[in-house]
Parts: sequence; C-alpha cells; structure tokens
Amino acid sequence: MFSAIMSFLSANLLYFILHISNTSSFPKPLSPREEKEALERLKNGDKDARALLIERNLRLVSHIVKKYYSKTNDTDDLISIGTIGLIKAIDSFNPAKGIKLATYASRCIENEILMHFRNIRKNSTDVYLGDSIEIDKDGNPLTIQETISDSRDLAEDLEKKIKWEKVSKIIANMDDEREKEIIILRYGLNNAKPLTQREVAQRLNISRSYVSRIEKKVLNDIKKNFD
Repeated sequence: MFSAIMSFLSANLLYFILHISNTSSFPKPLSPREEKEALERLKNGDKDARALLIERNLRLVSHIVKKYYSKTNDTDDLISIGTIGLIKAIDSFNPAKGIKLATYASRCIENEILMHFRNIRKNSTDVYLGDSIEIDKDGNPLTIQETISDSRDLAEDLEKKIKWEKVSKIIANMDDEREKEIIILRYGLNNAKPLTQREVAQRLNISRSYVSRIEKKVLNDIKKNFD
C-alpha cells in the first residue's frame, strides 16, 4: 500500500521538491495570524491556501528528519517521504478539534516515516493501484484504482495535467540519458513506484551520494526550464 500511495502522490511531491530544490533553507513558517487566515481560506476551497500551508511547513519536515533520523544516510529520501505526510496532514486537518496544525502535522509526518521503515522491515509485497483484485464475468479485470472514489476538482486536475505535460516534455528532451533515468526512477515517472535514492543506486550500481547529487542538479535544471 505504501507504494500505491507514493505513486498516487508523486506528481504533487515532485512539484514541492522542485520548489525547494537547491536552496539553503526552507520557506519561513507562517505567523499565527497568517496561518489562521490560510486555514480559513482552505476551508472555503482555496487551492492556493493549501499550497501555501504545505510550502510554509516544509521546514517542519526537515526539522523532524534531522532531529530523529540524523544518523541515517537517507535524509533526502526521508524528507520526500515526510512531505507526503505533511500533504496528508494539510488535507485532513480540522481546526475545530482544538489542536495546533504543527502538532497534528508532526504526527502525520512521523507516521509516514515510520510506515516507510516498517515497510522495509516487513519486506512486504508491493501493492499498486493498477493491480487486479477480481475478474468480472466477461473476463475484464477490476483494479484497486477503480474501487476508489474520485473527488478531484476537474479544473484543478486539468491545470495540473497541463503543468505536468510541460515537465514531462522537459524530462523527455534531456540530453543526458543517465540523469533522465535517475529522475524517472526516483519519482516513478514510468508509471512504476517511485524509488528511494538507495534503491536507485542499487539498481544502477552507483553510489547513493551520486544519485542525490544528480537528482538535485536535474531538479534545479527542470525548475529553471519550467519557470
């Protein structure tokens, strides 16, 4: 299920990673007043407020990773995974429950990272949204994705599709095949599950630090071309 979630959120994640790549610091947190206003706008369906809340809480993801997982060599991977937890937190946060956003988000971020480590320990079989769960009487497969309700905003989905097509074109036109392969594997751009930097390194028989260096370079190049 972890792989399914990663695949489902990889486009959102890539946009935020592109936004913060190759910067020495994360965006400053919102002030209490700004956060309250953003949450109110989010409650009214403002998509820009959602993006703002995620962006301005990325520093929290970095803080949690560095505080509790500083001894690992997968900091970049964990920040990516923690960002997924942050996105889930923003989407499910309810101010009426009387808990601070930072407190709630911290729990979601930590849970997402813990799920990642549990997945590694259990070495469980990956589950994908395209996997078949049964076959109908006509022999047609029913996939997991087809059983999930879709509440997406079509206008927002179309806008994201247009932006994604532009990013995909930039990647497709990259001259360096090795760099292209690394970014495709890292973010699951070939409709497969996104891989961690360590997994990419093992598959390509290169060092994890090399994967990290190339990933940051490519993300920066894509961001410059996209802007």
